[in-house]
Amino acid sequence: MPAVAAAALAAGLVPPSARAEWFGDRIGLMGTEVSAQLWHEDEAAGRRLVADVLEEYRRIDGAMSTYRPDSEISTVNARAAAQPVEIGAELLGLIETSLELSAASGGAFDITYESVGYLYDFRARRRPSEADLAQRLDSIDYRHVVLDAAASTVRFLDDGVRINLGGIAKGHAVERAAAMLRAQGVRHALLNAGGDTRVVGDRRGAPWIVGIRHPRADGVVTRLPLVDEAISTSGDYERFFEEDGRRYHHILNPATGRPTEGVLSVTVIGPDATITDGLSTTLFVLGAEAGLALIEDFEGYEAVVVEADGTLSYSSGLAPPAG
Repeated sequence: MPAVAAAALAAGLVPPSARAEWFGDRIGLMGTEVSAQLWHEDEAAGRRLVADVLEEYRRIDGAMSTYRPDSEISTVNARAAAQPVEIGAELLGLIETSLELSAASGGAFDITYESVGYLYDFRARRRPSEADLAQRLDSIDYRHVVLDAAASTVRFLDDGVRINLGGIAKGHAVERAAAMLRAQGVRHALLNAGGDTRVVGDRRGAPWIVGIRHPRADGVVTRLPLVDEAISTSGDYERFFEEDGRRYHHILNPATGRPTEGVLSVTVIGPDATITDGLSTTLFVLGAEAGLALIEDFEGYEAVVVEADGTLSYSSGLAPPAG
């Protein structure tokens, strides 16, 4: 079950009388489930647009997946330590946004976490040894990644650097899909990629009601009304295994190369899914106090943090009234 329970998708969100004019589909991709649902007056056009969104998801996965040896990012990881590698405008822009977020967060968000991250295999219950961590930890540093925007190239300053856009690419995918649909005149849509959701417009006269999954139990911790916004959740329950009473999950602290502790989930809402995706990961690493302080610098963005002891913390724009 994805972190954002918007995915009650058609069932709980669509009035029965409108079902014939909502079109949607979902597929397994990006290590999760991705989906598109939209309202359209014409069935053929509606189904074509849904198919176009899913194809856009596939295109982005084909370029950004580190699991595909022929992807653009895999080419960068294989060659950029030796020489500048020419990349497309889309990848250049995402890396640039990632580096800006790294600088703003003091390195809490860092796409070079993959320099150690690739040694984890959560399905096989495998993690790096202490010797592995000691050998590769210095390669985690966003300042090792150098972009030349004029030449459209990227280069690594350390031989051990690898990058992974897993903390920002799914948000980019749903944001791209939303832009595509708006350009085609779609006014109502729900787009989802795992823990990242983008809504276009409202639910035909009412807000979309999106629930935030409880990290340790069935149900949700809170529900949020959304109109033309993005929502992203990062949680320690998405990919993990347990060993000797400790949970090893996929959100690594760049300072240690180990899974971040102290937070169970972070949800960020705001106008751009690429940024909500990156910020949810950032706040997870920073923790509630520092993370909620940081998000005050991002106008239009709000957050909900579930701490390890179950405490629910909100940014100022979402905090319930005192008393």
